[in-house]
Amino acid sequence: MANMRERRAVTEYPPEGQILNVGGVEVHAVVMGSGPDLVLIHGASGNTRDMTFSLAPRLAERYRVIVFDRPGLGYTQRLNDTGASIMQQADLLRDAAAKLGATRPILIGQSYGGAVALAWAARHPAEVAALVPVAAASNPWDTGLGTFYKVTSSRWGQALVVPLITAFVPNAVVISSVEAVFAPQDAPEGYAEAIAAPLTLRRVSLRANADQRASLLGEIEALLPRYGEITAPTEILHGTADTTVGLEIHSEKLVNQIDGAVLTRLPGIGHMVHHVAEDAVVEAIDRAAARAGL
Repeated sequence: MANMRERRAVTEYPPEGQILNVGGVEVHAVVMGSGPDLVLIHGASGNTRDMTFSLAPRLAERYRVIVFDRPGLGYTQRLNDTGASIMQQADLLRDAAAKLGATRPILIGQSYGGAVALAWAARHPAEVAALVPVAAASNPWDTGLGTFYKVTSSRWGQALVVPLITAFVPNAVVISSVEAVFAPQDAPEGYAEAIAAPLTLRRVSLRANADQRASLLGEIEALLPRYGEITAPTEILHGTADTTVGLEIHSEKLVNQIDGAVLTRLPGIGHMVHHVAEDAVVEAIDRAAARAGL
């Protein structure tokens, strides 16, 4: 049953872009538009379709937009059996961007993708033109790992529970989760269907996402001392009503950890800023590009 659903998912939602060979790893990239290079990095459980739903085509009017699937998600190959750290993901996507000719792009990362963008900018500061973290996970938190991720990141959970989820959990459950993460706003019409929930339910993606989420706190604790190394002009966006990645825990601290960073607080906006406050995201990218002299 799991095999059948996975085959159907791949048939119904094929890759949107091209598959690059990056050091022996297959990386899915969607490229559109022309202008300064701009890399978009999606959050947990996502894929390129989250960014290409609306934001990327709009930005492609004046930027060369590159959207990647992160390792194990969408159509990018899983790096290892630990899900790949944010540093490993940053290095892989940096190399993939360079292969496409983007050696000093603007980076925008949402939620978990924001942590990857921060790792990229801290690890390779001279190779990032500007940085736009959007509702980004950036600082340590004191709440524990949720039950779902505790189970799906455990050895027995990955062996027994994940295949059952792939085989039997209806797509409607994922769609319901999508609606919850948009709160207090509604998801845009057609979004839940367009983002390819069946791809998220594949075993490889469930396992990679769970491992990434389970190790994120420790990786952010390790990255934290390196924020001072980020030199790119940084425009931070965060909604005041975000209950997934809290403003006070994350961006309120991050703005003081990166020299020259600017934080724009979006009143009443939840976690999915790049959809429900798209104008604000575009404006922040334009500000960051201007500050970088692009």
